[in-house]
Amino acid sequence: MTGRAFFWVQYLLGVGHLQRALRIAEALVADGMDVTLACGGPPSPLPRDSRIQFVQLPPVRARDASFTLVDETGAPLDEPLRERRRAALLGAFAEAQPGAVVLEGFPFARRAFRFELDPLIAAARAARPRPRLFCSIRDILVARDNPARDREVVERVRREFDAVLVHGDPALIPLDASFAAAPQIADRIAYTGYVTAAGHRPDARAGEGEVLVSAGGGAAGRLLLEAALAARRRGALADRRWRFLAGPNLPAADFAALQAAAPAGVAVERFRHDLMSLLRGCRVSVSQAGYNTALETLLSGARAVFVPFAAGRETEQLVRAERLAALGRAELVRESELSPQLLAAAIERAAAREPPALTIDSDGAARSARLIAGRTGATGLAADLKTGMTVT
Repeated sequence: MTGRAFFWVQYLLGVGHLQRALRIAEALVADGMDVTLACGGPPSPLPRDSRIQFVQLPPVRARDASFTLVDETGAPLDEPLRERRRAALLGAFAEAQPGAVVLEGFPFARRAFRFELDPLIAAARAARPRPRLFCSIRDILVARDNPARDREVVERVRREFDAVLVHGDPALIPLDASFAAAPQIADRIAYTGYVTAAGHRPDARAGEGEVLVSAGGGAAGRLLLEAALAARRRGALADRRWRFLAGPNLPAADFAALQAAAPAGVAVERFRHDLMSLLRGCRVSVSQAGYNTALETLLSGARAVFVPFAAGRETEQLVRAERLAALGRAELVRESELSPQLLAAAIERAAAREPPALTIDSDGAARSARLIAGRTGATGLAADLKTGMTVT
């Protein structure tokens, strides 16, 4: 395959959006494409293929679970920052001259970034030859009871986008479970399967028999970490070694407090690149239910307890955790009900049984790459969708 793809990705709390985009970009460069990835979140410790042309935009993040947007100093967004980001993004696009543009989330999400995405879309549509435009979304969207907003998304998709890549398996969770208007854009939707790390060979000995507590990026993980530590102090699987992965974005003071409070037999770390290996070897995994963590937990076969992040209007993790609990694949503790007692009981239940097998489509990175790469040539949308994509 030849050509160039241009990605835009913006993460606000966790790093899952960036991780998914990087995995697809890595599949593209492995197939011989050039890739530029423009990232609008803070610098991340996630490893990436050196062949990806990585463009760091002036960073924007969420201050907390309220999702108030701030710059790297914690100040609210202002027009000079927006202009710097817009100029950097359009400059990177002009330099790349891509055959495909992939927007992570938009127009289903990230509306606050229209100040740079509307000009980017306009530039893409004005370019000759015109690059194909993709929206890239996870399996579950944050539910919104807003028909007018849904109509706006449908209109933009039909007017501006060549395809919506849904990184999930409809046999597990179809898009219309979280976006009721999905049938109105059925001819644009392609299910790619779940996006996983390519060629990963877990070491089954890593963390063998441990209780593994992970908080994803960590920015919204303090309640889970504190409850898990209290459950351990109450004696939950106290004969096992416990390992806490607090996440790179947990505030430094919270991380220091967690380390200081940890008793003997409890390790506290920021981040591990071998999470899949630790999951494969652990006795029980305790985590939130973000896309990447839930997927890696399923693929590892780990016994699982999910405490889905559900602050504010967030519904995505709860929908995923409820579905997996209904299938018998995990214990569910709702964040609104979280207590050391309930969490300890869920951990004990998970440790006592073998989870049932669950087969899911996990070839999403390679399949997404094939579809995106096909868009850079003369092949039409209908022909590409006949090459193995699952279409609604």
